[in-house]
This record gives sequence, C-alpha cells and structure tokens, in this order.
Amino acid sequence: MDGNKLKLTSSEIGTLWGEYVNGTMIDVVNRYMYSIIEDEQIKSIFDSAINTFGKQKKEIVTFFEEEGFPVPIGFTESDLFKGKQRLFTDIFCLNYLHIMTLHGLLGHTTSLAVSVRKDLREFYDSCDNDAKKMYHQTIELLLEKGSFQRDPLFYPAKNPEFISSQDFTDGFFGKGRKLAATEIISISFNLKKSIMAKTLSIAFSQVAQTKEVRKFLTDSEKTADGQIKSFSKIMQADNLPVPKSWETEVTTSTDSPFSEKLMLYHIGFLFQAAQNYHGAGLASAMRTDLVAAYEGTILKNLLVTKKWFNIMVQNKWLEQPPLAPNRNEIAKEV
Repeated sequence: MDGNKLKLTSSEIGTLWGEYVNGTMIDVVNRYMYSIIEDEQIKSIFDSAINTFGKQKKEIVTFFEEEGFPVPIGFTESDLFKGKQRLFTDIFCLNYLHIMTLHGLLGHTTSLAVSVRKDLREFYDSCDNDAKKMYHQTIELLLEKGSFQRDPLFYPAKNPEFISSQDFTDGFFGKGRKLAATEIISISFNLKKSIMAKTLSIAFSQVAQTKEVRKFLTDSEKTADGQIKSFSKIMQADNLPVPKSWETEVTTSTDSPFSEKLMLYHIGFLFQAAQNYHGAGLASAMRTDLVAAYEGTILKNLLVTKKWFNIMVQNKWLEQPPLAPNRNEIAKEV
C-alpha cells in the first residue's frame, strides 16, 4: 500500500493542528523580535527561524487542504502591532529562541511518534532536522556571547556504587543524600522554563491593556516565581548553582507589540507544556522533598490553566481543535 495515500488519523491531524497554532504564535513573536534586534548575528538566526517556519507552514496548510479540513486561524498579522517600542533586549530574544527551539524539538518528536503516513513522517523528520540545526546555532551564539547557562558540574566518583539504604529517598529530615545527576536533569530544565514563563509574564503584564488579562499575567508571574524559589531552594541546599533570572532583560516599555489574545495564549501554552516536564521530573524523582515539590507545582499549574481557559473562552480567543464526530447529533439529522 502507498503510505502517502492513507487517510490521516485523528492523532496526525491533531499534531498538525498543534504545530500550526503554536507555530504561528511563536512566529509572530519571532517577527517582532527580528524587528527590534540590533545585533546582526542574532538577527541572522531569527531570519532563518522565520523563513524555516514559513516553509513548514505552507506544508501544513497543504496537508489540511488535501484532507478537506479547515486550516486553523492560529495567529496572524492582526496579532502583531508593528513599530512599537523595544520590550526585550537582544540577549533575551536569543534565549527565547533557544527555549522555544527546545519546545519544538520535543514537539516534533512526539508528532513523529504518532505519525504513520510516509509523507507526514518525512515532514516531521525535516522539522526535527531544522530544529536541531537551530538548537546548535542558538547554543553556539549564546556561548560566544557568554550568556549560555550550563547545568551544575559534578566531580567524578572513584567507582560505581549501589543504593544501600532507605535513606536514599529521604529529602526532609537530613538523613538522605545529595541530589542525583538524573534528578538535576529535570530540575534544571524546569527552572529554565519557569524563568522564561516568569519573564514573559512580567513583560506582558506591563503592556496588557485590560485589567482581567493584566491580573492573570501578574498572578502567573507570582506562580512561576514560587516554583523557581521552590526548586532553587533544593538546589542551593546542596550548594549547587541555579540559572540566573532574566527580568532585567525586559525594558520599561508599556507599549504593547502583541494582541491580548496572543499574550494570554502564550503564557497558557508555557504552563501547559510545563506539566509534561514536571510530570517527567516527578517520575524521575527519588527524594521525598522533590516528589512533594513536583506534586505541588503540578497542582498550582492546573489552577493557572483553569483560570487561563476561562478567560480565553469568555473572550472567544481559544480556537477549537478538530473533534470526533457526534454520532447522536448526526442521527438526529436523519
């Protein structure tokens, strides 16, 4: 059977829908950042990112049209207010592109894992290759600028060892052990994501035009800050460094370059994506204090996303993904 003649499954349509909506959101932010960046090296990478997504966007549209599905609205020129004051520094823009590239890498891998049709698998392979290239470029430039934040370093032990005590899981009463390298993977990863969410919440809150959106963004900033403090405390207790904050990379501009819809959606996207990473951290945690920190964070994120959902729906800003057919409603029409 020709792998390209298969009908796209619900999972395949769902991944394409997500790639389009989230991709158009990030593309709007990238195009704004491109317009304000002064550093030519950083500007060049953003130019590449914009062109790469433009190519991917056309291919996604083709997939939808050939299957007879409506192309999502996503985010458009109407969500970008041109000629506005600078809201971010060049270095923050580069860090933003790096973090969003990480999201893209993980998203493409998930999309590939549920894709069966050959042309769709080849599309996600191409997207993954583009994201890996961008990942290397952003890291190299951040290193060159002296702005890449590496994870804590460990000194090597003399020999491999086995766990020999129940105290290995104790993180509250001082009998346990130091953080394991496998646990720091998620802690460091989640800290960087929370720092990005906090910084964007601060930036968006100072340019938001409505009280409801501004309050949500301010509350989101406090939630992200609480999560940063929680995990930083665990790292610092073991005398390990934590990633630096980026608040000073936000200017004092109150001139919004984005629609309220885009800013609110972006923060919701970050908190929803964080649930996956916190869940992975919980699964790898072997210390009781880490388990408690992840459980608390996941519950607080659920409260944020619930408020986010209500505001998005009330303002008719939340686009509906393709739904399974309602057989009961169809039967009534006969």
